Amino acid sequence: MHVDLPEKLYYSIGEVASAFDVNTSLIRFWEKEFDVLQPKKNAKGNRKFTPVDIKNLELIFHLVKERGFTLEGAKTHLKENKQKTLDNFDIIRKLESVKAELLKIKNQL
Repeated sequence: MHVDLPEKLYYSIGEVASAFDVNTSLIRFWEKEFDVLQPKKNAKGNRKFTPVDIKNLELIFHLVKERGFTLEGAKTHLKENKQKTLDNFDIIRKLESVKAELLKIKNQL
């Protein structure tokens, strides 16, 4: 899944939820469940996600929604094989972007 977000320092939870096409409650739930997600909170309690948080959310989304891991399975997978998982995920993202470009070129022909 490719997430289209503008280049910013902080993203609101609404922007993140719409980019991933999920409810904001799921983002809040994953924040409690996964230690790697640490959004900044202002005085009112609004969550602001950094680009690092977005990358971690992409990885969690990939494991849970696309590959079908349970939450416990995703947690243990991230703890045990974090670097290998990140490398594989980066390769998958690059291949998906190449595929999207090739499809765009094909449609232009």
